[in-house]
Amino acid sequence: MERHIPRDLVNADLAVRRYADLGERWLDGMWQADPPADAVVNDDFGPNSATAAVRVALTHGVEAVPDAPESLRELFAFLDDEPAWVDHDRIDNAADALVRHTPILGMVLGAASLLRGAGNFIAGKPLALTGRYVSQPAVRSVGVGEWLRHVLTRGGMRRDGGGFAFTVRVRLIHAHVRKGILASGVWDEDAWGVPIPQSYMALTMAEFGHIAVEAMQILGVRFTDRELDDIYHLWRYVGHVIGMGEELGLRTERDHIAVEDLYRLTSPGPSDEDRDFVTALTEQYLVPELANLLPGTAPIRTTVARTVMHSLQRVFIGDADADALHIPDSPLKHVLGRVGPLLALVDRVQEFRYPDLERTTQRAYKVRDVAMDRMRVDYSVEHDLVDAARS
Repeated sequence: MERHIPRDLVNADLAVRRYADLGERWLDGMWQADPPADAVVNDDFGPNSATAAVRVALTHGVEAVPDAPESLRELFAFLDDEPAWVDHDRIDNAADALVRHTPILGMVLGAASLLRGAGNFIAGKPLALTGRYVSQPAVRSVGVGEWLRHVLTRGGMRRDGGGFAFTVRVRLIHAHVRKGILASGVWDEDAWGVPIPQSYMALTMAEFGHIAVEAMQILGVRFTDRELDDIYHLWRYVGHVIGMGEELGLRTERDHIAVEDLYRLTSPGPSDEDRDFVTALTEQYLVPELANLLPGTAPIRTTVARTVMHSLQRVFIGDADADALHIPDSPLKHVLGRVGPLLALVDRVQEFRYPDLERTTQRAYKVRDVAMDRMRVDYSVEHDLVDAARS
């Protein structure tokens, strides 16, 4: 049977030849959205909204929602039925491991993960069509950070945890975006598949998983094998809660790498909107945040931070993809690409100086929360997620 492939995807045949069944599932995933969440946002909640109903169900259970429609009951039957493979001790261990390196994690999520995603104009099209792609990238980044703060907290992904609730709310935001785009009539499904498909949801999990981990390792972070396994376990469960099926099998580092390769392989490349997004993200958020850490006068700090950030971006995503996104080049990339072993040694010395891992971890959580509170003030963020700003 001939497979229907979104017209603007490239290298579809190569994806199947290289990855066989996984390549076929990747292409099929371009037509698969999130039926349970989509059904909720398309249902009738009377004088209330789907978003408000979901918040009530998260806090008090679906029975607390007056006249809850069957779509909401089915969504929460899925959410409340935790898979047998979930291990919250492992998830907490992953949160601890990542939070101990919060400053570097925050940097690589902006300078590596988001840039990797920006290399595909189809993936960025939903945000571009909603008008939120280039506008206020710092505010959007703080919103992602707020979600991440709740996910990367001990107990955060338990049913009553803040990370679980935030992740379900993000799932509803995605469904609302799909509904709005499809209702507008501007989405070309034959060319792009469905908005926010399963395949690109998988890439998003890889952005927080392997892409971030690899960039952190470039900067000298060294996770143990157990910590790495637990980190991938964490993102498997976050993917489950956010609406990803098991078809693309994001369980291990190898799975993440395969998804990243399929994303790049089939990507038609970035658009001018993607390039504008990268410029706005860099100038309005990444450079100012890095400049805050540097000594000297404001103009000097900004100039140095800009050069360092562009160089790091090239180290993280490679020259070819950086060229496509019009990221300026600098010979400093050759230096930064080799600092990992030195920074790893510094990290090791810190472990000897502060051998009490539990106290170090507790301190890291406090430092993380102070930094998030500071950014909320600096960028005038008064809500936690965009659904709160809208309601």
